[in-house]
Amino acid sequence: MVSRCSFLAKASRKKSAISPPRSRPRPDPDPSTRRPGGFSGRRTRRRLTGDVDCHPELIPAAGFPSNGPAADFDGRARVSPVSEEPKYQRVLLKLSGEALMGKRDYGLDPDMVGRICDEVATVHDMGVQVCLVIGAGNIFRGMSSSAEGIERTSADYMGMLATVMNALAVQSVLESKGVDTRVLSAIPMQTVCEPYIRRRAVRHMEKGRVVIFAAGTGNPFFTTDTAAALRAVEMGCDALLKGTQVDGVYDSDPKTNPDAVRYDNLKYQDVLARDLKVMDTSAIALARDNRVPILVFSIHNPGEFSKVINGEGRFTLVD
Repeated sequence: MVSRCSFLAKASRKKSAISPPRSRPRPDPDPSTRRPGGFSGRRTRRRLTGDVDCHPELIPAAGFPSNGPAADFDGRARVSPVSEEPKYQRVLLKLSGEALMGKRDYGLDPDMVGRICDEVATVHDMGVQVCLVIGAGNIFRGMSSSAEGIERTSADYMGMLATVMNALAVQSVLESKGVDTRVLSAIPMQTVCEPYIRRRAVRHMEKGRVVIFAAGTGNPFFTTDTAAALRAVEMGCDALLKGTQVDGVYDSDPKTNPDAVRYDNLKYQDVLARDLKVMDTSAIALARDNRVPILVFSIHNPGEFSKVINGEGRFTLVD
């Protein structure tokens, strides 16, 4: 018994004399799993904490949480200027094809397209979710062409294809200005643009992208005005804004009648009863049934789009 105890004591002394085994270095983690900036692992977090303790200028300014605005090199947090929240948070802008034509007789005026895209970019930078429906009157008009011998259904489909051309042009200019834009067509053409899927369109806008709806409703005998009202309802827009050649709704054409009376506010029923040329009757009825207000303003007045978004400027409200 004694010899066994002495043997265990000797073994214990030998074991304590042996130096502890070195820990093997941890393998470098997969680069794809590293944290932003190349930092990874517990040791990095400990080092960062020490850096903050040693360098108080890295601590965010008072009033901001640790994950708040980034700090400038002088330690002060970058704070965006406070601005009033826009009156409308998600809007659909309806543009006629003629609006893109400028002073030309046909096609696209690059200067006009660029200026309109500047207006859209400004509103987008305000944090407003924007979607567009663009007509095709600068390229092809189905109803007038059907009167010249083309079958109405074929003429309408030709007009829908022309709206895709306008949408692609506006998308290109918007993206050149740094605005992420998607074109969704009611007529599938996968090699050109995305097909229209409502949930996908909503998701695009939630991600801060401008969405352009092309090809109308995808059906003949419906105008782009009706397509605009339909998409505004489907997207849950706060308002439908129609950018026109004049600054509101008049009782007659102000270009031919200098005594035309301008309206500041109209009811849906007034527009239908007086046959005012705001939008076609199906579009007005659709907006009325779903309580989507319509604001008619001049797209040619610089800065007017952003003013209307804030409830300012010169426009006619139909509600």
